[in-house]
Amino acid sequence: MKLFREPEVKLYILLSLLIAVSVSVFCFLIDIRAGFMVLAAFALLTAAYLILRSRELKKIERLCNSIDKVLHGSDKFDLNEYYEGELSILTSEIKKMTIRLREQNAALQNEKVFMKESLEDISHQLRTPLTSMMLILSNIRSMESGADISGRLRELMSLLAQMQWLIETILNISRIDAGAVILRSEHIDCRELIRLAEEPVSVSMELKGIELITTVKGEPSIEGDVKYLIEALVNILKNCMEHTPEGGRITVEIEENNIYTGILITDTGDGIPEGEQEKIFDRFYRSSQSSSVGYGIGLAFSRRMLALHNAVIQAKNAPEGGAQFDIRFYKTVV
Repeated sequence: MKLFREPEVKLYILLSLLIAVSVSVFCFLIDIRAGFMVLAAFALLTAAYLILRSRELKKIERLCNSIDKVLHGSDKFDLNEYYEGELSILTSEIKKMTIRLREQNAALQNEKVFMKESLEDISHQLRTPLTSMMLILSNIRSMESGADISGRLRELMSLLAQMQWLIETILNISRIDAGAVILRSEHIDCRELIRLAEEPVSVSMELKGIELITTVKGEPSIEGDVKYLIEALVNILKNCMEHTPEGGRITVEIEENNIYTGILITDTGDGIPEGEQEKIFDRFYRSSQSSSVGYGIGLAFSRRMLALHNAVIQAKNAPEGGAQFDIRFYKTVV
């Protein structure tokens, strides 16, 4: 029997036997009936212990079988028979651990689905400019005019720049999520920060006839890594530019108080659809009103990078229309 293979049971029987023999010998010397009563008492106690121990071992065996079923994907875990004692406490803790493992497994499955969809989205986004590049290269072969070839080459450069931006942004987001980004801490003048952030999009804005107005109150400044902050602000300005019609306007207002340094960026586009103000910061999210431009990752990178600088960003619609991005660099940890 499995019961008698248990070390604890063997030890109990051995000790009981030694004690029973010792006590019964002493009792036999006094009264023979007393000796038999002692032996009978020890026999009954040993039998009772073995019965109870056998029941416990059967419960443990059933518990092990239940755990094995859970490990193989079963959702059933009956606790009704483990209603008291240390075994009940153990079972309760195992139940909690099982629930936690299921939650973690569900989260991993969701992450797996998300990564699959993200990779499909990345593949699609890369496939589009690659296809365009192949078509342009095919057209260049049949062209004789130098001017036509130059125009096509400019298109190729633009598509390559889009692909480079997409890949670099994806890598930067992955580095942030992995905690592999090392930030420099330096004193940054906000006037200079905005000026540097406006440079990469100034030509595109000029071509669309978009007016860029910057208003700075006082001498606001922040602490952080200027390189990454410029990239975060460029993505926001780029998003505003893409959703602002020709002849529109983008305003940047900067001010500082005792609590935070604020940067308010407002465009004159159609604004953000209701219910999507938070979603636009999700990776690869595309607004219901989005055109074909954009990849849905620029704002995701901006929020993550700003968070590393103890800053928060909120998207909303301006009272007079258009999207508005309210960025606040807090002076203390929030």
